[in-house]
Amino acid sequence: ACNKHNIQHDTSCKAFSLNSDLIKHLRTHTGEKSYQYSQCYMAFSQRTTLISHHRTHSGEKPYQCCQCDQAFSLTISIIYHMRTHTGEKPYQCRQCEKAFLQNSDLIKHMRIHTREKTCQYNLCDKAFSMNCYLIKHVRTHTGEKTYQCRQCDKAF
Repeated sequence: ACNKHNIQHDTSCKAFSLNSDLIKHLRTHTGEKSYQYSQCYMAFSQRTTLISHHRTHSGEKPYQCCQCDQAFSLTISIIYHMRTHTGEKPYQCRQCEKAFLQNSDLIKHMRIHTREKTCQYNLCDKAFSMNCYLIKHVRTHTGEKTYQCRQCDKAF
């Protein structure tokens, strides 16, 4: 327990060499968001996240790819982008060997193996492993046809 901070601390949490890192981490438990953005009133637990969010409003993209001149607002975005040039896919599924650029894509993929269905449609109680499958299903209810033939204008 982190008694100094009056927070019950899970034993599975990390150890930190810097006190500032511990303070940032503790905010994940308390939900404290002391950095507020004045334009849209969003609040963040870390100053760096506030700065990154500001770029969504300003359009600033300070990180530029040296291979294709595409620019990004977040450092993590250019890291993922550079992997498209190098072909690096560091996150590999242990069950089927499929590899991914981002860990979040691997996590989504793992739902195929676990049959976990986190995306649910409330009108008919059907559930899906990925949001894209849910969106496709919703179209069966709405009748929305998103694909249109360029030659005859028929929609599917």
